[in-house]
Amino acid sequence: MGNMDITLNGGICMKATGIVRRIDDLGRVVVPKEIRRTLRIREGDPLEIFTDKDGEIILKKYSPIGELGAFAQQYVDATAQIIGHAVCVSDRDQIIAVAGAPKKDFIGKVLHKELEEAINDRESILAKKGEKKYIKILSNSDEEYYGEIVQTILCEGDAIGAVIILSRTESEPLGETERKAAGIAANFLGKQMEG
Repeated sequence: MGNMDITLNGGICMKATGIVRRIDDLGRVVVPKEIRRTLRIREGDPLEIFTDKDGEIILKKYSPIGELGAFAQQYVDATAQIIGHAVCVSDRDQIIAVAGAPKKDFIGKVLHKELEEAINDRESILAKKGEKKYIKILSNSDEEYYGEIVQTILCEGDAIGAVIILSRTESEPLGETERKAAGIAANFLGKQMEG
């Protein structure tokens, strides 16, 4: 069976994979490796379960920081306005809020593996382009920045995302003030998730 799009009554578009799995005696079903890889679902990742009136079950990757999307956007708007640099908030997979840079270049864009690893390792980075600590922010992007700050967001001990501050030019260096702003934002967003 080839892949085809199925549009449900609610306007949700789903792709048929042709893969069938049985439920085991404990009620579990295995999500195939190909689908986990494509959707970047890792072991231990939470999934939301939805049902619709037609009896369909929909699994959606859960992003705890994504629940704060509108709030995170307000926070980055205020922070970018004060510090004069691009400010982003990401979950573990993509950018969910941005200010001080074109939204189309960031919102929903997939994180580069280097940034994913920095989040998983709970790193705090302040680096200029060319330095050893400098990492790529987005996959499939040629966008280059002169300086960057990455501060991991922690919620109850788990790394759930990052606050990222970017400087476009050498004449706008990032320093301790911006690092502290990123630290405050990450701490605040993490506390919001805990509350």
